[in-house]
Amino acid sequence: MSAKHPVVAITGSSGAGTSTVKGAMEHIFRRNKYNAVVIEGDSFHRYDRVAMKKAIAEAHDKGEIISHFGETGNVFGKLEELFRAYGVNGGGKRRLYLHNEEEAAPYKQEPGTFTPWEDIPEASDLLFYEGLHGGMVTNNVDVAQHVDLLLGITPIVNLEWIQKIHRDTSHRGYSAEAVTDTILRRMHDYIHYITPQFSRTHINFQRVPTVDTSNPFIARDIPTLDESLVVIRFGPELKNKMDYQYLLRMIHDSFMSRPNTIVIPGGKMGFAIEVILQPLVESLVRSGKLI
Repeated sequence: MSAKHPVVAITGSSGAGTSTVKGAMEHIFRRNKYNAVVIEGDSFHRYDRVAMKKAIAEAHDKGEIISHFGETGNVFGKLEELFRAYGVNGGGKRRLYLHNEEEAAPYKQEPGTFTPWEDIPEASDLLFYEGLHGGMVTNNVDVAQHVDLLLGITPIVNLEWIQKIHRDTSHRGYSAEAVTDTILRRMHDYIHYITPQFSRTHINFQRVPTVDTSNPFIARDIPTLDESLVVIRFGPELKNKMDYQYLLRMIHDSFMSRPNTIVIPGGKMGFAIEVILQPLVESLVRSGKLI
């Protein structure tokens, strides 16, 4: 962690909805004229798209598991080194993962490939990470120790699966059966690598639908924000520092469910994120402290 070079990370599983928080954070950066280095978690996968398919097939033949959730499918050491280096001197290495033709065209590469590693831009105000592993800790690496503000996006698992199935079938061209197979294949790594991170976060945002999601594999629609509540839990570092009465006044129809937990209407999620995170990010950039 660094007073001069803070690291802010959003961590959440595939289909969790981290883009909502990313959008709110970008509003904060724009209003405050912060120069943020943006890091996408996909760029720290170990294999490109073609190589990953081959690695999955080889692991299957050996009775083993490999996924984008776990240690064998990622280069966690490089992610930790980036966070560490940025905290020390504002530097570090990054690359991009090119998801589609539009992203790949400027680099004259195929979709599903990585750009070369390069130095991150100089003179930034903070580093902002969005991906699967912002709070990762294993026997070999500790990414979380270098993060100054760690945010968890963790909808209840049925909603997460519904969102993933709809996203991957509608925007990535996969069949529902293929997405379901991916969910099943990743389950071991999901339990051992993804969920433990949410016990290390400073704040968790958990969306809970108020409609029936009991069978996510046949759901035709994603429950809307207005059909949801959002449970916001503050971790040990923040739970005694938050002005809960102020948040209750600012966020209409919100209420406290526990001493460190506020529940809000789903439609207020974007607004609540900005109200909560604006002073925290400002304090980090100004003094290196959350509050």
